[in-house]
Order: sequence, then structure tokens, then C-alpha cells
Amino acid sequence: MVLIGLTAAAPLAAHSAKARKVIAIIDKVNTYWQSNNAAEVRSFWDNAAYHTGNMEAYFLTGEPRYLDYSLRWAEHNKWMGATEADPTLWEYKTYGEGQRHVLFGDWQICFQTYIDLYWVAMGKYVPAAADKKVPVADNPAKRIKRAKEVMGYEAYSKANDYWWWADALYMVMPVMTKMYKLTGDIHYLDKLYENLLYTDNIMLDQETGLYFRDGKYVYPKHKTANGLKDFWARGDGWVLAGLAKVLQDMPADYKHRQFFVDKYVKLAKAVAQLQQKGGYWTRSMMDPQQAPGPETSGTAFFTYGMLWGVNNGFLSKKEFKPVISKAWKYLTKTALQANGRIGYVQPIGEKAIPGQVVDANSEANFGVGAFLLAACEFVRYLEH
Repeated sequence: MVLIGLTAAAPLAAHSAKARKVIAIIDKVNTYWQSNNAAEVRSFWDNAAYHTGNMEAYFLTGEPRYLDYSLRWAEHNKWMGATEADPTLWEYKTYGEGQRHVLFGDWQICFQTYIDLYWVAMGKYVPAAADKKVPVADNPAKRIKRAKEVMGYEAYSKANDYWWWADALYMVMPVMTKMYKLTGDIHYLDKLYENLLYTDNIMLDQETGLYFRDGKYVYPKHKTANGLKDFWARGDGWVLAGLAKVLQDMPADYKHRQFFVDKYVKLAKAVAQLQQKGGYWTRSMMDPQQAPGPETSGTAFFTYGMLWGVNNGFLSKKEFKPVISKAWKYLTKTALQANGRIGYVQPIGEKAIPGQVVDANSEANFGVGAFLLAACEFVRYLEH
């Protein structure tokens, strides 16, 4: 099985001078976060989103500290999301942090990292640097047992209304493609397509290709204070980044692949048009006055998504280079603080909130994860 995206890390000296500077930024940011935050926290979406970035940093650099941090997190959570054992009690139709919300996407994003860690344990990913040994795992199958149980249930279920908010498209879409690669079972791709059609029906803006955060925010039922469509930056950041991850793992001959390609390209172009002069995106993308000022998590997810598209031939480098350059400048000159903190991250929420303060001290786990994703892809961009 070819593991697209899990390529061996090159020794630091093999990278260009510019790339080494970015790798140094990655280490500064990740070291700051891991030094100030314990790995032993729950497997809910915010922590799990950080780990998607941490694992990408590990794949790029082979740094064993990064791997150890994600392993400790996974072991602390016993390789599970929500823990309810009885499938007849599993829930997803409302927001829930309880253990019965097994099918709720915020409890499923952890499976992205568990599956990656399974492949590491199986020796499918080996860092190139000889002095960075991957620890041998006992019983690698335990790492994916719960993922197979939960996602297999979803893939074979009759329901298709699992993803009713934009965030879920990052939380779960990449899990479905990873499960396909893990099992070879086409049901995961077909359920991904089926579920996304439901999502599109309730919150995709056909005109722009952008997503409203959920059904409550669909225009014209909901408008900004200035009467505009209210697209939440982090919400659309989740979607663009999720689509990039899906396309990375989806086989080239999958029957619905072009549907995902077209959606991804249209969304990326719509996002690019709404970038502010300072390189960032405001929390309400079409109405900067709704919640003025920069926001890092949405900006970083957008940057990652566009970088991935340029690096993999889906987006024009000539067209997107100015957008990427301004975004990267914002991320490294404004969002990145001298001590390695990533600031200007809007706190957990679901919309642009007028009057909410977001400043250099506003940090969050998912914001760091988004920054790491963008930075890793920027290294590849420099060496493309």
C-alpha cells in the first residue's frame, strides 16, 4: 500500500537555507506549545486539531519529541474518542461533549492522528535521519481498533446527516479517506461523498462556493450588521484544509474525485479574493467591519489549503503566489510572537462576534495546529 503524504523526513542539511529557516520556526512554535501544555488531555476536537499539525511537523522533520507528544496523548485517551460502548446509544445530531456523542465529528478527528500513528508503528513511515529511531510499538492494532469500530459503523449506516456544521468537514472527511487507505473499503469514500452532499444541501453557498458555518447562518435568513453574507473564516478554513487532506489521500480513479477537485478549486479562489491587505482574513470574510482585525486560525488553514494546492498542481502558482506570500508574512511577522506563541487566534466559537477582543495573547491549540500545517506546506512550497 502506498501511503500518499507519509513521505520520509529529509535530514535538515538536505533542505535549502530558506527551508531550514522555516523548519526552525516550526520547532520554535512547537517547542513553545509542548513545553507549556501537557500532552495528557482529552481527545476532543480542539486538542486533536493541534495533533494533525504536530504529526505533519513530525512527518516533515522526523523530530522524535513531536512523535512522543502525540503518542502520549493517544495513550492517555486509550486510542479512543467518545467512549460509550453501546452503538444503540451513540449520538451526533446535536452538539455534545459527553461520551455518548461517539458519531459527533468533534470526537472523531482524533482518529486522523491514531491512524497516522498506526502506520508509524507498522514501519510504513521511517524518518531518514539515522539518529532518530521510531520506537517499536507493541500491539499496533490497538491504535486503530476504535477508529475501525466507529467509522465502520458510520460508513455502513443508512444516515447521511452526520455533518451539519462546517467544522466537521475537517474533523471527519480526512478520517474517511484515511480509513479507505487503511482498509481498501470503498464504502468510506462513498459515505464521504454522500455525507458531503447532505452538507452542501444545507449550508453551501452555490454562488461563491463558500460555506456558511451551519444552517443558522445561511443568507438571507442571517446577515452581517451591514447586510452581507456572513462567512466565518475559521469555518471555511476547516473546509478548505479538509478538502486538501481528502484529495491528498483519495485515489486518482475514484468515481467522484472530480466533484471534490472542482469544489476545492472554487473554494480556494473565492477565499483568495477575500484576503485583506495585511495578508490575513477577517473573522467575517465578506464584512471586515463585523469583527475587525486579523484572525490566525482561519488564515493559517487557508494558507495551508492554498499551499497544498499549488504544491500538488491543483492551483496556479502564478495566481496564488501573491496571496500566499502576504499570508505567510502575516503568519510569521504578526501572528508569531517572539517567544514562539501563536497569537490572534479567535477563541472557540462559531461566528464573528462584534467587539470580541482577539490580540497577540489570544492563543489556542487548534491555532497552533493550523500554523504548523501551513508552515510544513510552506517548506515544500519553497522546495517545489
